[in-house]
Amino acid sequence: MRIAFYAPLKSPTHGTPSGDRRIARLLMDALERAGHRVELASAFRSYEPAGDAPRQAALRDQGVALGRQLAGQWRDGAAGARPGLWFTYHSYYKAPDWLGPEASSVLGIPYVIAEASHAGKRAGGPWDIGHRGAMEAIRRADLLLCPTRDDMAGLRAVAASPGRIASLPPFLDAAPFRAAADRRQGCRDDLARAHELDASVPWLVVAAMMRPGDKLASYGALAHALGNLRDLPWRLLVAGDGSARAEVEAAFAAAIPERAAFLGALSLSGVAAAYAAADLCVWPAVNEAYGMALLEAQAAGVPVVSCATRGVPDVVEHGRTGLLCAAGDERALAGLVRELLLDEGKRARMSAAAVAFAAGERSIDSAAVLLGSLLARFAATPA
Repeated sequence: MRIAFYAPLKSPTHGTPSGDRRIARLLMDALERAGHRVELASAFRSYEPAGDAPRQAALRDQGVALGRQLAGQWRDGAAGARPGLWFTYHSYYKAPDWLGPEASSVLGIPYVIAEASHAGKRAGGPWDIGHRGAMEAIRRADLLLCPTRDDMAGLRAVAASPGRIASLPPFLDAAPFRAAADRRQGCRDDLARAHELDASVPWLVVAAMMRPGDKLASYGALAHALGNLRDLPWRLLVAGDGSARAEVEAAFAAAIPERAAFLGALSLSGVAAAYAAADLCVWPAVNEAYGMALLEAQAAGVPVVSCATRGVPDVVEHGRTGLLCAAGDERALAGLVRELLLDEGKRARMSAAAVAFAAGERSIDSAAVLLGSLLARFAATPA
């Protein structure tokens, strides 16, 4: 089946790396592995971060017009080039999908959303236009694919029927992380030389953008938590960069002086090498949807310590691939890190389980099989 793919928050062709862009590309790859022909419908970005109602209205009008325009071009063009399904990734109140409902309605094709979210508290607020747009798209969707149980609960209130909601757990292509894990000692030696690190002590790792908001709050919580562990020998590897880097560096300098090594922004292979070189990934995940970085760390064989917030329990299996504490409990987070720092055998068991989890249940091939099964109901004729 030919599929029109669209990501209203950030196109897979966007120039700035992010988890959202990475997941969009993974979804396109998984759909192709499932046997479909996927084309990017548009790079139009509906994201409005400030709660500016006139701007939201303008984006809505532009998006609806573009959806109709695309549908008209396909309808009037060659039949073989017409999509048989519209697939949107990540629609929510700040970045609703204005194109998909229009285009799919004009063409009379199924409309699917992966990672839609709904929060009733946004009604009547600064993003009311976006909230209503996202809610209407959810109501019109023929299938809603949910990465987490947290999202699924919110959709039940507005979906046309419970039968239109299905689970598609977070997944990744484990290959680059597995390759890095296979040369763990080399990765560790390289980083030790480059950053003058003591390779005889455990290394903690985090990889996240440095920007105001939840990311900065997570970095602050991490600094406070690790401040409770200064009696133990360890170093922290920090992969990432951004506008809040000065604040991040200041937080670590105050809480854990001379313990953090800042690696800067890294390529995918560089991030994989940083994970593979480390012994433990630690991230508080403040308001994190689920955290692709946590899944990537596990793919490299690194157990995770985090908080059981939102979708994190869908990517970290507590007691099997990592340890989770209550959201916001920095002392408990530090206690779990201490537990694993002092128990090398437990870390090793969780490392093996994390690799198996990422390569099996959360692999892109598993996702492709599941997507193929879920979309089979719409494949009336081959593309």
